Amino acid sequence: MPSPRLEQITPDNVLAACAIAVRPDQEGLVAPVARSLAEAYAQPAVAWPRLIVDDDRPVGFLMGFLDIQWRRDPIDVRSGLWRLNIAADQQGRGYGRFAVAALADELRRRGADRMFVTWAPGPHGPERFYRRLGFRLTGELSGDQVVGELAL
Repeated sequence: MPSPRLEQITPDNVLAACAIAVRPDQEGLVAPVARSLAEAYAQPAVAWPRLIVDDDRPVGFLMGFLDIQWRRDPIDVRSGLWRLNIAADQQGRGYGRFAVAALADELRRRGADRMFVTWAPGPHGPERFYRRLGFRLTGELSGDQVVGELAL
């Protein structure tokens, strides 16, 4: 049985990545994949975009961020999950959990001992999902988003 994997974004799969759409009630909580890819193009040293594929079928998109200075503090350098978009009809099948674990593995490989994520608070937000994965609230805000941290 095939298992999910991450693939680099290439000319061959970029349109499939851009076609991934979350549920309508989540659209205001996460940017569309096309915007994420534009941000990745503008910040290639920081962004780590990947297509989530299962059995050659695109099921989601994730983008990590690598080694950013938090609040412009040269001592506080962070890496983590920037975006996670799971296709509306593929949610609840473990792809989000897989993607977060795969990014955690990549960050560990790069020497990180913590992984960060931000999310919009609210009843339809992903807080419960991230908390179940072990993220703890840091007490910080990034703009209007809550900051979570996971020990690696």
